[in-house]
Amino acid sequence: MCGTLTGQRYVDDILRPHVGPFLNGLPRAIFQQDNARPHTARVAQGFLRHFQTLPWLARSPDLSPVEHVWDQLKRQMPSRHSVHDLELAVQDLWAHLPQDNIRCLINSIPDRVAACIAAGGGPTRY
Repeated sequence: MCGTLTGQRYVDDILRPHVGPFLNGLPRAIFQQDNARPHTARVAQGFLRHFQTLPWLARSPDLSPVEHVWDQLKRQMPSRHSVHDLELAVQDLWAHLPQDNIRCLINSIPDRVAACIAAGGGPTRY
C-alpha cells in the first residue's frame, strides 16, 4: 500500500473489500486488530460495528503468529533500491514461505496464551 494508511483508507481499501466479505462468510467469526490509529478511527469502528470484535487492551502482548512471519520476511529481505523492486521481493518471499513454519506458529497459539496467562499478561518467551 502506497502512502499513509488513514482510518478512511483502512475502511475503503481493506475492511470493506476484503475483511467484511470474509467475515460475512464466517458467521461466528470474531475479528481482532491492534490499537493502531487507523484501526481505532471512528470510521473504522463504525464499519466494524456490524461484526463481532475482540477488544485489544492497551499494553497487551501481541500473541499473533503473523508477527513472527513479518519478522521472518524482514530478516530475509534483500536491499532494494526502488519501491517496485521491494514490492516484487516481498511478493516472492511471501509466496515461498514454508507452510510448515506457519502451521507450527498456529499450533503454538495455546502455548502462547498459557504463557501469557502465567506471566500475568507480561512478556513471554514468544
